[in-house]
Amino acid sequence: MKIGVYGGTFDPPHLGHMAAAAQIREKLGLDRLILIPAKQPPHKALDQNSAPPEARLRMTELMAEGIQPSGGVTVDGMELARTGASYTADTMDALAARYPDDELWLVMGSDMFLSFHTWYDPQRICAAAGICGFTRSPQEELEPLERQAERLRQTFGARAEAVVLPQVLEVSSSEVRSLLAEGKLDDASGLLWCQVYGYLLREGLYGTHADLKHLPDDQLRAVSYSMMRAKRIPHVQGTEEEAERLARRWGGNVDYARRAAILHDCTKYYTVEEHFAVCDRYGVTLDELERHGEKLLHAKTGAALAEHVFGEPPEVRDAICYHTTGKGDMTLLEKILYIADYMEPHRAFPGVERLRELAYTDLDAAVALGCEMSIAEMDEKGRVVHPNTREALNSLRHGKEWEHV
Repeated sequence: MKIGVYGGTFDPPHLGHMAAAAQIREKLGLDRLILIPAKQPPHKALDQNSAPPEARLRMTELMAEGIQPSGGVTVDGMELARTGASYTADTMDALAARYPDDELWLVMGSDMFLSFHTWYDPQRICAAAGICGFTRSPQEELEPLERQAERLRQTFGARAEAVVLPQVLEVSSSEVRSLLAEGKLDDASGLLWCQVYGYLLREGLYGTHADLKHLPDDQLRAVSYSMMRAKRIPHVQGTEEEAERLARRWGGNVDYARRAAILHDCTKYYTVEEHFAVCDRYGVTLDELERHGEKLLHAKTGAALAEHVFGEPPEVRDAICYHTTGKGDMTLLEKILYIADYMEPHRAFPGVERLRELAYTDLDAAVALGCEMSIAEMDEKGRVVHPNTREALNSLRHGKEWEHV
């Protein structure tokens, strides 16, 4: 296996890091790329406004998932666990021992590559891995990097390569930190992966101090995304788009529909312990099915956070609370979120096209069909259907006749 190693302070990790990591994987034909945040780089002091090591680790993990949701890019916190300066020679020794049968490549930007011969124990690094330097701006010439690669081959017997990255984004972490500290959040957000931006807002890093109960849509979106897996984001985006369209079609509150959709899966990836902690903190009552059904918990805890952490009104809270099961006598907003989540554009299952058609011609019929499909699926799997779903279906059926019922 061919493994790349890309280190840095990642304070914070930005779209320049993200683009470089994605392209270097392709250029070198890497099977895996490991990102390694440094605790204290020997060549520079961390900014006084730096994020704590655990926050930089988490932001790097979020960026890694954004690069490759399937797991081809991972993060290792080995340097953060050390005391003192982070020496690359120690890191590469550890990785060479961990992956003795694999081909390691240490990758870095041109500034680091051109000064590599001055690093601590470069001979030891070259013995453990190949060295690859990449261009950091579209104007940068490859020739100095090629000369340095030859120098490393001659001096240290290194496997050394210099590569041009075709789409380089010129941005620095210090630039991002300055924008955040100055309150220029819109400018900074354009330089960060959405989950990283949301995380630092949620944690109040770099002097942001966002008021979570009064976030504008773009910041609420980022914060919600930072709480979930990257692979879930397209679904949430699709649900938001569908909920907004349905609200316009049926005369609902568009703002409520949009914000309910943004938050509806914000606790989807919580552990059972985290769900129970939220319920205890905010006095959320769970029935027996919910206590033993992880797929049901996120609706209750997401609703609690929507109200207590993000300051959303009861209408939004309740729409999130019942978006999985439905309930008897659903409000318009509850119906909109329920069916938008069920049939958003990324969903693909038998019958979804019928749901999409009904959603814009007879909303009640669409929600009823969704309940029927859920009940049929649960019955087929031998699982207990939540009473709310049957109550929702009975309420929608009352006094009405549909071809599919």
